[in-house]
Amino acid sequence: MSRPSPQHDHKARPAWLLRRADQASVAVLVLAALASIGGWWFAQGGWQGRLVELDRMEPREVKYLVDVNQAEWAELAQIPGIGETLAKRIVASRQADGPFLDHADLRRVHGIGPKTTERIAPYLRPIPGGGSLAGR
Repeated sequence: MSRPSPQHDHKARPAWLLRRADQASVAVLVLAALASIGGWWFAQGGWQGRLVELDRMEPREVKYLVDVNQAEWAELAQIPGIGETLAKRIVASRQADGPFLDHADLRRVHGIGPKTTERIAPYLRPIPGGGSLAGR
């Protein structure tokens, strides 16, 4: 039985396959990359790591103040307890009846009573001359 000639082996192998030495080089590079990723993961704490899981993070509260005589409904709707509907009512009341003289004057808006006024007061800027202070 005769062996096929070396030229015949070369033609049987597809041209896109790598030589053994090239395959070994690629394998070494892949292993080095995997080792680097594993090292980074271990440095970040591994299974009990310091990696941040956004789904489990506590929501942060941002303190901001809104001027009820200047804000548009979208800005007012960001106040906790004030939705889009109530924010639009505040803007409509301001346009129809004039600016609010103090925070208690917000009660003229349908749906805002003393409890709501007290709850949203920390988010409202003081009204000049109104005697109302933000955060109180």
